[in-house]
Amino acid sequence: MDEVLPQKRRYSELDWLRVVLIFAVFLHHVLMPFNGDDWHVMNNESSKVLDDIMVYFEQLRLQTLFFIAGAASFLLLQKMPVRQFLSSKFHRLFIPLLVGMILIVPPQHYYENITEYSSLASAYGELMLSFDSNHLWFIEFLVIFMLLAVPLRYLLTRQTGIKLQQWLERISRHRFGLLSLVLVLIVLRGALKYVAPSDSHHIENLSLSVFYLFFFIAGMCFVKSELIWRALAEHRYTYLASLFVSSILFYGYYYSPDLSPYLSLTTRWQLWWLVCTLVSWSGLLTMAGFAIAHIKNTPTWLHQTNELIYPFYILHQTVIVMLAFYIVQWQASIAIKSVSLLLSAFIVCALLCYWLIRPFNVTRYLFGLKIMSKSK
Repeated sequence: MDEVLPQKRRYSELDWLRVVLIFAVFLHHVLMPFNGDDWHVMNNESSKVLDDIMVYFEQLRLQTLFFIAGAASFLLLQKMPVRQFLSSKFHRLFIPLLVGMILIVPPQHYYENITEYSSLASAYGELMLSFDSNHLWFIEFLVIFMLLAVPLRYLLTRQTGIKLQQWLERISRHRFGLLSLVLVLIVLRGALKYVAPSDSHHIENLSLSVFYLFFFIAGMCFVKSELIWRALAEHRYTYLASLFVSSILFYGYYYSPDLSPYLSLTTRWQLWWLVCTLVSWSGLLTMAGFAIAHIKNTPTWLHQTNELIYPFYILHQTVIVMLAFYIVQWQASIAIKSVSLLLSAFIVCALLCYWLIRPFNVTRYLFGLKIMSKSK
């Protein structure tokens, strides 16, 4: 029988990982105007080195955030009835998604295509009802995944789910046990990419949504068992070594010479998804393992940061795009522009979260935060 984790304790490791990873998402978007990709706003000059670094970290952030979301959903379902859980997630996810699509996302399209509109106000008139999730696709995925969390949690308590959990516990005792699950993930991702090769961030793109769902379900299964949770910490150095090897394979393939005379395009893409998946899974296990082993408390400042990091995420890309539109026009180096964008966007987002969203119940509700009682 699996050892269920005590549900009343604070999972400080999840708090820290969530905040650090969302800041990493913020940093990624700050650097997007300078890496040469076709983003909303681009600098005239770009850095290939920056792009080469950023493509690696793309394999780590959101995958682990979905793992954290899966773990958190299981813990919540342990503490509250299904109806209350769904009501909470409607407020926490769906309302902010709707608000974000109507109010937060349109300026990004305006600044990307500024010559097509007479003003930002006129752009709002055209764009606010287009319901484009843009960078909020992560929340869109979570809405669906949280609905799936209810039957998934039920299945984990049935005979098949119990057998799966017991099997996971058995393999977790071995250094490479949980690492071996990457084979399942590689086959799953390769098959889905073969039939649905799209890179779009839409929930109906199964090659992306099912891939992230795997991490979400892993979070639910792993946090359910104290034995697995302890095993993540115990084998963290093995996971770190595997991440190191995976990273070498990743960049070895990334910088490989032209293989088109020897391999078909489909095969080359399959190899790319393979090395990406190796980094994603070993990276998740490494981060989770070290966090569980070394993080034992959540300081007071992190409690509030953990709360405000959610509206920070909702706001950040629009703020970055608006500021970047003007900053990329400066006669300055990439270093000066990127640091200026980093500091200014962080300050604006932090001030908006702390002074506009945090104090008022209306804005707290619209951005998915708990309503403060009148006594506060």
